[in-house]
Amino acid sequence: MKILKNFYKIIDSQTVIITFLAILSTYLCNRFGFYADLPSGLIGIAIIFPIVFSINSAYKRREEALKYFASLRAHAIAIFYAHRDWVLDRPEHATRVKKLVSGLLETIKDYFLSPPEKEKEKFNLVYKKFSEFSLSHEQLRAADVPANEISRANQYLRAIIIDFEKMRNIFLYRTPVSLRAYSQVFLNIFPILYAPYFASLCNKSFVIVGYCVAVIYSVVLVSLDNIQEDLESPYDEIGADDVNLDVIDEYKGIMELGPVTERVSKDKRLIETIPQHVRIYNKKNFENLAVKPQDEPDAPPC
Repeated sequence: MKILKNFYKIIDSQTVIITFLAILSTYLCNRFGFYADLPSGLIGIAIIFPIVFSINSAYKRREEALKYFASLRAHAIAIFYAHRDWVLDRPEHATRVKKLVSGLLETIKDYFLSPPEKEKEKFNLVYKKFSEFSLSHEQLRAADVPANEISRANQYLRAIIIDFEKMRNIFLYRTPVSLRAYSQVFLNIFPILYAPYFASLCNKSFVIVGYCVAVIYSVVLVSLDNIQEDLESPYDEIGADDVNLDVIDEYKGIMELGPVTERVSKDKRLIETIPQHVRIYNKKNFENLAVKPQDEPDAPPC
């Protein structure tokens, strides 16, 4: 049933119109005795090859969009972990950046689903979120997080901005417009051009054969064109293979998971699960816990 459902998605009004024109043209040619044995290879060169090329190009763009969006989400969660774990006794940092990550994902989704007239407005809102992330890093600096760690967080933010800009390029720049126009023109005049060929099939064998071939050719070609159209914008949530931008609830659940340090006071043995650099940077924070970090060994004498 799922296969049939996905197949029905590529059957639209254009399919019906092109098929109707193919049947009508075939009927008129057969009615007035206008027959011609046209080369079938011309269809492949003039129509199928450009459409398949466009499908391949659009699919590669969709794969690139998936890669950039995955990288964007991963770096956003890395920033959340930094706010949560670098200042252990200040949960407000984690709460703040949790809202920032959720807001960023929501804003990015709104941007890619926005109509063209609101593109600039939504674009400014995305960069406003980036600015809020940068200010949040400065609050970590004020909480005595070392400068090298703040630099690392800023690198994560830079990676998020780069990934968003790459996704935006895919959104703004599509497959060649001239190639799409060429395919559309030949696709629509195809039923008229090849009607004498379909009529000749009616004359050579059963009448129904010519009409069946005309219908099959029309459905196949228009379906390929619709597949390319669905892949053209990987963010519009129209095609079955579009990028899923609605991931906010999924990542909210990830950010609700508590850090390892929440269990330290319950089990002293879990102190060893905390990375060494975290224990060094957060000695003051561990003083408020039931377990204190082990003293660092003295340097060996020279």
